[in-house]
Amino acid sequence: MARQQVTRLVDPLRKLLRRGATGHAANMLHKLHAADVARLMLPLSDEHRATVFGLTLRDAPERAADLISELDRELAVRLLSDLPDEQVASIIAELDSDDAAELLPAMPEEQAERILALMHDSESAPIEGLLAYEEETAGRIMSPEVFALDEKLPVADAIAELRTSSEDLEMVFYLYVVDDRRHLVGVCSLRELLLADPHTALREVMNAHVISVTTHTDQEDVARLVARYDLLALPVVDDENKLVGIITVDDVIDIIREEETEDMLLMAGVGEGDEEGVLRASLGRSIWLRMPWLLVAWLGGMLASQIIGNFTPLLQEVVWLAAFIPIVAGMGGNAGTQSATIIVRGLATGKIAAAGGGFRVALREVRVAFVMGVLFGLLAGGTLTWFLADWHIGVIVGAAIATSMTLAAAVGTTMPMVLRRFGVDPAVATGPFVTTSIDVIGVLAYFAIASALLVFVG
Repeated sequence: MARQQVTRLVDPLRKLLRRGATGHAANMLHKLHAADVARLMLPLSDEHRATVFGLTLRDAPERAADLISELDRELAVRLLSDLPDEQVASIIAELDSDDAAELLPAMPEEQAERILALMHDSESAPIEGLLAYEEETAGRIMSPEVFALDEKLPVADAIAELRTSSEDLEMVFYLYVVDDRRHLVGVCSLRELLLADPHTALREVMNAHVISVTTHTDQEDVARLVARYDLLALPVVDDENKLVGIITVDDVIDIIREEETEDMLLMAGVGEGDEEGVLRASLGRSIWLRMPWLLVAWLGGMLASQIIGNFTPLLQEVVWLAAFIPIVAGMGGNAGTQSATIIVRGLATGKIAAAGGGFRVALREVRVAFVMGVLFGLLAGGTLTWFLADWHIGVIVGAAIATSMTLAAAVGTTMPMVLRRFGVDPAVATGPFVTTSIDVIGVLAYFAIASALLVFVG
């Protein structure tokens, strides 16, 4: 259902819930896909969200599990926290193993252990197997239910086994081929399988060049591979190249969304996590998350003020200089943020290497900023010289803009790469670090140029 159609249902659903017309609300929800119900719940109050979840749970645990898998993790945990452990266990058992492995660590540790203990071994074993891998790795997000056949099997037998087994699998886009020890040796598409001679062995049909990842591969690298090769699924192997799971494109979409959200929050300087966590964080937690970034900006502002204070005699001599501090700092800030954003995005998508490496891209950004700085410097300098009839101010402001934008681009391009080298998320670089550094550099360059020129002209 289109987003606009779902949005139109929010008010009618809210009115039904306020009137206590849960029967009519249940009928409305029953006709919707779980993803649409999850979207409907976002603008609702906590009380109404709980009611909607209760109505969904009343249908069947399978329906509630579908809804839980579509919700943000924190919201899902809050909704499940009000239920008895036995009921939560029945819902978790209906989830795919990878979805359950994502949800359980977000619960209190004691509750998660109780829920796993209440589940049958056949249900909990795959989940515990995924939880053994580190977070944000391919092993944690993969689905262990993967369809694979022996390389010696004839095509006709492979098709027959596929027909009987596919109902128990998440999705079958590719047929993975393994040897006697379950080593991944090849892959073929369903189309290739159906068009092949029924008596041919799979080893003759398969493509031996398989794109795969290990259980330790970072989830961001997984997303890049899927995007680069336009894959619908990606096999996961262990250290011995044995096939242990599969990551499907729907999981990759979730990864991309999570990583982009995290980067945006870091760039804004409001902490890490997801949107739900940031929007619903308590006053104290919000202050705690944002305080370090604002402290950086405050320290930078104090340093810039100190620099300006040291040039008080110059300002008293040429009062007009104070009026143009904002434009110098603003132009530098924009240039630095643009360059930093390009570098951060390039590092996140892996496109930096494809563009010739970090140094080449950084050099290009500095050159672009220099040319733009000269152009805007000439524009500002010419305008000020015309209106103020004083070429000194025009030259000072123009040169300061060109210098500030060039230095800002240099900082904006190098800082993300330096942070990445030290294991810090480069997205931090487009936030307070860059803007604060650029403000200080811009002010310092402005007054240094002003002092040098005015001393030179006597």
